[in-house]
Amino acid sequence: MSAPAILWFRNDLRLADQAALHAALAGGRAVVPVFILDAAAAGAWAPGAASRWWLHHSLAALHTALRQSGGGLVLRRGDSPAILAELTETTGATDIYTGGSAEPWARRLDRTVADAMRRRGVALHRMRTMTLFGPEQVQTRTGGPFQVYTPFAKACLALGGPRAPLPAPAALPRVTLPRSDRLADWDLRPRKPDWAGGLRATWTPGEAGARRRLRDFLAESLAAYADCRDRPDLEATSRLSPHLHFGEVSAARVWHAVQAAAPGKGGEAFIRELLWREFSLHLLWHHPTMPEAPLRPGFAAMPWRDDRAQLRAWQNGETGIPIVDAGMQQLWQTGWMHNRVRMIVASLLVKHLLIPWQAGEAWFWDTLVDADLANNAASWQWVAGCGADAAPYFRVFNPVLQSRTFDPDGTYIRRFVPALAELDAAHIHAPWQAPAAALVQAGVVLGTSYPRPIVDLASGRARALDAYAMVREAGLTDFLLRPSGGR
Repeated sequence: MSAPAILWFRNDLRLADQAALHAALAGGRAVVPVFILDAAAAGAWAPGAASRWWLHHSLAALHTALRQSGGGLVLRRGDSPAILAELTETTGATDIYTGGSAEPWARRLDRTVADAMRRRGVALHRMRTMTLFGPEQVQTRTGGPFQVYTPFAKACLALGGPRAPLPAPAALPRVTLPRSDRLADWDLRPRKPDWAGGLRATWTPGEAGARRRLRDFLAESLAAYADCRDRPDLEATSRLSPHLHFGEVSAARVWHAVQAAAPGKGGEAFIRELLWREFSLHLLWHHPTMPEAPLRPGFAAMPWRDDRAQLRAWQNGETGIPIVDAGMQQLWQTGWMHNRVRMIVASLLVKHLLIPWQAGEAWFWDTLVDADLANNAASWQWVAGCGADAAPYFRVFNPVLQSRTFDPDGTYIRRFVPALAELDAAHIHAPWQAPAAALVQAGVVLGTSYPRPIVDLASGRARALDAYAMVREAGLTDFLLRPSGGR
């Protein structure tokens, strides 16, 4: 009997449309599935607290699915090259199959593992399991990376869409698995205090949960997605982002399901969102310093402020700006935030408060269940005006206007800021402007039951524009993105 192959799971925790699994099963070989928790390799970008909670439950679900198919999951924690060397020695495997990744640390790890395995006579096969297209498929006419989303999206669409998704194997060949760590011993879930109650009530991690989420979105929200996706008061978005990040469903499967369900404007709008995710991965592949440094180098000279008290108020949802506080409370309670609100809270931090975008990126990294290195970094840079295809750097969202436009009745604010629940729609978006009688009637005492704004919006906007103008006038804003290697 031929030696088994090792299937090294990464952020592709599923059995359906799992290219690495299909390749490992070729020729009827048995497969040894393994997941390695290698925090040292990830460094500063090891999973944050909310992501660790999700990872625990996703791995538990994957283990169950593998056992139902006749296999199991080997869990190991530590140095990936050493662990994989031990597993090849124990099993006799001469092939390791794994998914590719855009994260710089993961790509460095791939090279290290490939070199170490080659010396042992073991081949590392990297498959595409996370993206719609390979990095070599989407290039400009001159063969370089794209810097602007729209032509990137057009180039993707010109390829005719991603390949059709692969089915899950009906069964896995029986194999004796090496020893495994106990998932509970990894301490991925919080102990005391247990802050994950809202996450448990909101999410079902795992491939089965991803299938249900996709099914419900297609049936209930896709048709109205184009018209309602910016409304946080409505259940109009897919909430597939954490399932996509952990690879519990492939982007290709979602693409084809959406195309089959709604070829109209709802489907078209959602495909554009999938392509924004792809664009973010494209940027990270070509600009591996994107999570730490502005893509437009001149913005490194931005005169950011180090105001710990205001940062803490923003993190805690205590800014006195209701739509911002609602978003930050939704994030804390559920590990997720509506995308329109993400832009609003990010704009307040980097524009009105003039606090570095990296501080917001770090907070999102720790608190989001869908904390994705590429999307998180690209989106924060977009709001800050220092990234690819960024909004004009001088655009400053007015959070009150945004709130009145996208949460007109204050439903979203009332849900997450109960102190303002009795305020009427005319005053809930800016309670500091409300008549005293309206505040009394609603039981709101500014500075006591609800904070006063930590920044005057007009003054904050003017300060931000002055800072951006100073950088621009100094000739420091390099608007040409330069690929920074990392291949």
